[in-house]
Amino acid sequence: MFASVILFALSSLPAHADQWTTPTQEELSMTSQAGAPGAPAVYLFREESTVDHLHMYSEYVRLKVLTEGGKEHANVEIKYVAGGDMGYSVTDIAGRTIHPDGSVIPFTGKPYERMVVKAQGFKQKSKVFTLPDVTVGSIIEYRYKIRWEDNMYQAPYWIIQNDLYLRRGHFSWFPTDRLLTTNDERGQLASTVAWTPILPAGAEVKNTQLPGSNLTHDGSTQIDLVVHDITPSLEDEYMPPISSLGYRVMFYFSPYRTPEEFWKGEGKHWSHVRDKFIGPDKGVKAAVQGLISPSDTQEQKLKKIYAAVEGLENTDYTRERSRTEEKAEGLSSVHTTDDIWDHRRGSSDQLAELFVAMARAAGLKAYLMLVTNRDRTLFLKNYLSLYQLDDDIAIVEIDGKERAFDPGSRYCPFGHLAWKHTDSAGMRQTEGGSALAGTPSESYQASGVIRVANLKMDETGVATGKVDLKFTGAPALKWREKALTDDNETVEREMKEQVERMLPGGMDVKVLSIDKLEQYEEPLAVSLSIKGPIGSSTGKRLLVTGDLFECNSKPTFTHEKREMAVFFPYAYNARDAIRINLPPGFQVESVPADKEVKLAKSAAYDIKATADGSGVTIRRNLLVGEIMYMANTYPDVKAFYSQFEAKDQEPVILKVAGATQAATSVEDITLPATKSQKP
Repeated sequence: MFASVILFALSSLPAHADQWTTPTQEELSMTSQAGAPGAPAVYLFREESTVDHLHMYSEYVRLKVLTEGGKEHANVEIKYVAGGDMGYSVTDIAGRTIHPDGSVIPFTGKPYERMVVKAQGFKQKSKVFTLPDVTVGSIIEYRYKIRWEDNMYQAPYWIIQNDLYLRRGHFSWFPTDRLLTTNDERGQLASTVAWTPILPAGAEVKNTQLPGSNLTHDGSTQIDLVVHDITPSLEDEYMPPISSLGYRVMFYFSPYRTPEEFWKGEGKHWSHVRDKFIGPDKGVKAAVQGLISPSDTQEQKLKKIYAAVEGLENTDYTRERSRTEEKAEGLSSVHTTDDIWDHRRGSSDQLAELFVAMARAAGLKAYLMLVTNRDRTLFLKNYLSLYQLDDDIAIVEIDGKERAFDPGSRYCPFGHLAWKHTDSAGMRQTEGGSALAGTPSESYQASGVIRVANLKMDETGVATGKVDLKFTGAPALKWREKALTDDNETVEREMKEQVERMLPGGMDVKVLSIDKLEQYEEPLAVSLSIKGPIGSSTGKRLLVTGDLFECNSKPTFTHEKREMAVFFPYAYNARDAIRINLPPGFQVESVPADKEVKLAKSAAYDIKATADGSGVTIRRNLLVGEIMYMANTYPDVKAFYSQFEAKDQEPVILKVAGATQAATSVEDITLPATKSQKP
């Protein structure tokens, strides 16, 4: 969190000269790291330091390359903010490469600058450089400094654990003891330096009082952390966001002493500021009166409002206009939700705020909620920072019951949330204030895919036919949002590639149509034609892949043990129906036996194959009703997946026979309906 200083002049004192570290013989000759078998590289030492009176952050890295893959760490990228009131500059970049024989190759090149993100009044750039002549066995050593504006102070955020083993690390902060105020209109006195640690046993943040005569700081304390032998971040299948799990320390300047004080004070201010923006004012009120009818039910009113907001341009998927462009179109700056409606566009958060305003104008109780995007991280109550909250959603009371809506997520169906906002938490408005709250989960019925194949196979095992896909919920939203940012050709190519990855190798796949991309209340429908081999000959028999859509699937869970919970993005259902019509002279000798597998009351699988005189039909259903399974249930989860994934690979066996009956078409395939209760 940033805070601005109350008009103090700062004196700049020279720092002591930086020195490189002489490597030990053990470091030069090492080829592996105990505790990280097969690691591509290892941090020998990392040091981060933030010095407030210099408004400076510095980093120093010593890294040993152990494999060919580790050579990629020779490419260093330093991201920073440029322009605006919080501009940064990157200085004092230096580096060198040390070979196993002790020879040193200094970095003499010039870093180049790359634009990462550009928005109105904001640019994120990066300095990129490559250390010279890096080979397996080299030691990479580099350092740099980042400086920011003299009127700003930034509390550090120490990331202790990442994807590489850390032999030794030193993290320090010299916080100022000058009077600071928060950088909002309130100008609160931020007198408290606090932190939230997530650290291994034995690691401790130390706060040391410094002598008043020390000339290297303008404060009275030094905050330090020394760590050693930090193992890499876990990388199991299906984990919570890694940024929520690794060892780290989060610091902040704060006018509050406890989490309760922080969330109450910040929540009250946030709600007040948002209400001033939301209104509703006369423009929104007039718009709503033109949308709804007095005879509409509360839900009918809200559906009309939701459709109107979803019909506006979402600039998170297109682009923001500059002030010059807005002025040229005769549009003013955005000060209230009236301006959003007049512009007919807004960011995801602005559209959520407009939806709340319009719901209020329709006489409904409506509130804004600021939530953590759980695709990025998980909400931590004891981390006293609003920066962990990402996106706005809406809470509206309909017929006495509160429901959550996500109008800022383009093409999200009415009454649903984008998966990244479900089962999350954040801060919401209440009558007269605010409160911390969770967001609802979504049923497995809300997200799914139906895959239907109707194929005709010849005597060589080559099948020709049609594949129809239907996406609902999260899978549909993914493709619809992709269509907003990419052109039709890109969307069709990626759809084709996804289907090719599912089907047996050598398939010729063509996209015939992608329908209902904008009809977000309906399933997204895709039709494809396919042609290619699905069987292999073994003398007088032909082995044919059973569920064509799963033939290339790899085991979901490969580790025997697990320390972290299994964390799926969303609950879902997947249903397949495959009809393979056989050529004359062939008949089905055997099909996989029917099978049902259940995981307690939270997941279920079944497959059924039936043969007739003309071919075989396979129906498969998978329902996963929970998003999180604790580590102690992992053996059951792994067993469930292992059983049905093995079953998916069982083939249909064909043999030469006499004449066959008439073929069965895809219209004869009836998919079982999903049940309303959990599997």
